Amino acid sequence: MYAFEYHRPSSSKEALDLAAKKSEGKFLAGGQSLVQAMKLRLSSPSDLIDLGSVSELKNLKVEGNTVLVGAMVRHAEVAASPAVQKAIPALAALAGMIGDRQVRHMGTIGGSLANSDPAADYPAAVLGLGATISTHKRKIEADKFFKGLYETALEPGELITQVSFPAPKRAAYMKFKNPASRFALVGVFVADFGGNVRVAVTGAGACAFRQPDMEKALAAKFAPESVANIKVKSDGLNNDLHASPEYRAHLITVMAKRAVEAALK
Repeated sequence: MYAFEYHRPSSSKEALDLAAKKSEGKFLAGGQSLVQAMKLRLSSPSDLIDLGSVSELKNLKVEGNTVLVGAMVRHAEVAASPAVQKAIPALAALAGMIGDRQVRHMGTIGGSLANSDPAADYPAAVLGLGATISTHKRKIEADKFFKGLYETALEPGELITQVSFPAPKRAAYMKFKNPASRFALVGVFVADFGGNVRVAVTGAGACAFRQPDMEKALAAKFAPESVANIKVKSDGLNNDLHASPEYRAHLITVMAKRAVEAALK
């Protein structure tokens, strides 16, 4: 790990002021990805701006049919929230599947989205539910947020403040996980908004993406058999020691079918 300066601001304004002065600095959320990259010397920020004491980023509440999750809310908090469990059970369930106990108690939604790991779980929920990502500068629709491998619509120094999730009629998330890391080899989030269906996939490509063929089929009939025979093309899907593109394509169909079955229970 290279040397760096550590800062612990108490407000988002203070954090943003520091970021403006430290062009090579980075925000530190849960640290579950950044710190590991720094240990391997894959990342060498001049300054770390720790957001752990910024209380305005820790709000978690439900307003009407919308779940509002502050950027520094931990995965474990979302999973354990009775309000989230009632409003969007699938979101609480997904948060409870992330990593292991340590990761869930340290990792944050803002950090997960800003990092945009191709195998992360939260991007599937954000894209599947059509969430809105708020920053200190603007609001970004989920469909415009994920750009590629570890790439998002965020500009340098832009800080995620909150994520707004609209509550669907029914939804579910299913994933085929790596048994060691618990990252998704493939994860599929299905959400039915009453005729408008969204199907989001994580783990299979460079970043989370939607599956329009499945969305069209499920909008016509929200049932497992509607997606069971859809053959997903393997072109452009991830290829690594864990799974081939062809296997991931197969898993998308399997996980989608399971997610629909779970949503109907």
